[in-house]
Amino acid sequence: MQISNNLNEICSDMQNESSNNLSSPFRGTGGFTNRQLFLSHVGQTSGAPLALEIVKAEGCKLYDVDGKEYIDLIGGISVCNVGHRHPKVIEAIKKQLDDYLHIMVYGELVQSPQVQYATLLTQYLPASLNAVFFTASGSEATEGAMKLSKRVTGRTQIISFKNSYHGSTQGALSVMGSEYWQQAFRPLLPDILQLNYNSFEDLENITERTACVIAETVQAEGGVLVPQNNWLKALRKKCTETNTLLVLDEIQCGFGRNGTLWAFEQFDVVPDILLLGKALGGGMPLGAFIADKKIMDALTFDPVLGHINTFGGHPVCCAAGLAAFKVLLEEKLIESVKEKETQFISLLQHEKIKAIRSCGLMIAVEFENFETNKKVIDALIMQGVFTDWFLFAANCLRIVPPLTIDQEEITIACQRIIKTLNDLY
Repeated sequence: MQISNNLNEICSDMQNESSNNLSSPFRGTGGFTNRQLFLSHVGQTSGAPLALEIVKAEGCKLYDVDGKEYIDLIGGISVCNVGHRHPKVIEAIKKQLDDYLHIMVYGELVQSPQVQYATLLTQYLPASLNAVFFTASGSEATEGAMKLSKRVTGRTQIISFKNSYHGSTQGALSVMGSEYWQQAFRPLLPDILQLNYNSFEDLENITERTACVIAETVQAEGGVLVPQNNWLKALRKKCTETNTLLVLDEIQCGFGRNGTLWAFEQFDVVPDILLLGKALGGGMPLGAFIADKKIMDALTFDPVLGHINTFGGHPVCCAAGLAAFKVLLEEKLIESVKEKETQFISLLQHEKIKAIRSCGLMIAVEFENFETNKKVIDALIMQGVFTDWFLFAANCLRIVPPLTIDQEEITIACQRIIKTLNDLY
């Protein structure tokens, strides 16, 4: 994979920073910066974290410890669809704090935030998606859906697609569409088959021994790859013919991100199981898998407690998510998504940009290679624009801002992107 050597080289330049200063135990924090403490005591996901010290976020803006302002084109990677710290979300969190925090594992007690949120979600979903199982993250939603599919069908094979991302836990990693991230953790789950996204021919591999097919409605980390030529319909048809459950992952692309409330609406299909996360919690950690109650009940008996979750559907997270969902609907944020998508595309015209792929406010700006993209990302951060790259399309700049981003903010961000390209090249 093109990213592997290049990224590893970049990471190696920073590896010593986290180990030079803080080797003595029981020393307290005196004299060390938050950055040094971060690199030494917080588990790192790479050797080259951005390590910006953000102290405030509001709307579509971030502010660092020095007071510098950034236009946020990442939105927590599709988390902050209604913007950072929307007043109604904050109000709902504060109200729930006055009532109760965690009181019992998910599913044992009637907790109003869970009940109200699940009910509202199902009112805006097809009739067959009427039972919500809350989790603490999107990865856990993937795990739950995989277990549910095996339990319901009695089958073992799970099919996913290359360049797909469904989380990093052991089961979710097993269906991730990239050997680069899988190789160090094998053996993973057995009986996993990966097909090519948008390939009609590959659909013939779905058979009566397949428990489920899990696919992103729009492949995000692949660099915004959209189903073509009714391929998603053909996938739905093949799953129906073989009594295979279709699991659609809208963890990144749900909640209006692609210009409709649910991305699958654009392709005239309905999944058997829907995965949600990220924007589901309105900025708080929350995931869910949703299915028909008759399917979901398979986790209730033989064995009892077939799937349990300590912090899934945490009351504060559900209160925040419920408020954010209401904001999304009441403020009609989805209605302007396509217009804002068009504005981004029209303003991002430069000879160094090889292509732009988009589906609503999920946009991939493609450059020649990762090195070019990384230079642009780093320079943009200096210019007060916060963005990054895609896991399986490292040569693409990620634009997934809060849906609340306004025309002026889009214009300024695009002007800075073009200026950065002109300055660099």
